[in-house]
Amino acid sequence: MRSTTRIPAAAGTALALALGGLVLGFGAGTAHAASCSRSYLPLPDPACTPGAYNPDVTQSTIQSTICVSGWTATVRPPTSYTNALKVQGIADYGYANTSTTAYEEDHLVPLELGGAPRDPANLWPEPYSGTKTATTKDGVETRLKNAVCSGRITLAAARNAIRTNWTTALSVTGIG
Repeated sequence: MRSTTRIPAAAGTALALALGGLVLGFGAGTAHAASCSRSYLPLPDPACTPGAYNPDVTQSTIQSTICVSGWTATVRPPTSYTNALKVQGIADYGYANTSTTAYEEDHLVPLELGGAPRDPANLWPEPYSGTKTATTKDGVETRLKNAVCSGRITLAAARNAIRTNWTTALSVTGIG
């Protein structure tokens, strides 16, 4: 798993250049080697992005957290935080396309299901390309949240299904 601080403090200059569109390796004269496997796509590498939960969201708090319209906006981290993680994640996953616009820095366990907002273990650069993409996952997240809030499934069941394999989460939970 990637450490909770994916970008070393000494890489501040490299980070500024990376955010400006130029991705550099972090060692003098060496390229930054990929440390996460793309073989799991459209899922993240579970060793790098295992998912993490927000401790404030439990089955007993869903009516005052995730089931409240607009609640996710109160916990969503700013892009100034997630963009730095996205740049590092693109390098960690060894994506050939290093354009940050090709990816969404996505929460594996979505905020809509009480995923940890700022934990790098819950964030990864999910591609917009392919047949099952970041956009496709958004619809799954909404349907699961609606099922949790209506009492059709438990929060634990929804979290487990999406964390294990978001592409089968709806069928596994019986939602669709």
